[in-house]
Amino acid sequence: MSDAEDGSWLDDEAGRLVRPYAVSNGRTRPSAHFDLLTLVMATGIRPQTYLGPDYDRVLALCDAPVTVAEVAAHLRLPAVITKVLLSDLVTYEALSARAPNALEATSPTDRNLLEAVLHGLRKRL
Repeated sequence: MSDAEDGSWLDDEAGRLVRPYAVSNGRTRPSAHFDLLTLVMATGIRPQTYLGPDYDRVLALCDAPVTVAEVAAHLRLPAVITKVLLSDLVTYEALSARAPNALEATSPTDRNLLEAVLHGLRKRL
């Protein structure tokens, strides 16, 4: 088991011991467009080369469709860094990405949508 796999890169008080931008090799611009509600899902194709433990964690999180915002929250990384990781995996065809169809037809101030989000948050907390 490597250091990254056994959690030694995280400290309960300090957080990540590796700076977020080191995860993406200093890159802050993804090669594909994502917004926070873009749904990503693993395709089952694995990259030919090993990309690192953060990429493995992303693929594990994306067994079912999940939003970019949720992936960033689980990884405890800034959204822009998460988008770089996701775009790399899309380039390797290990992830597929799509805009959420249900939200395209609704207004961001739609009461039903806001109530559904609130209900989901209450279930998680």
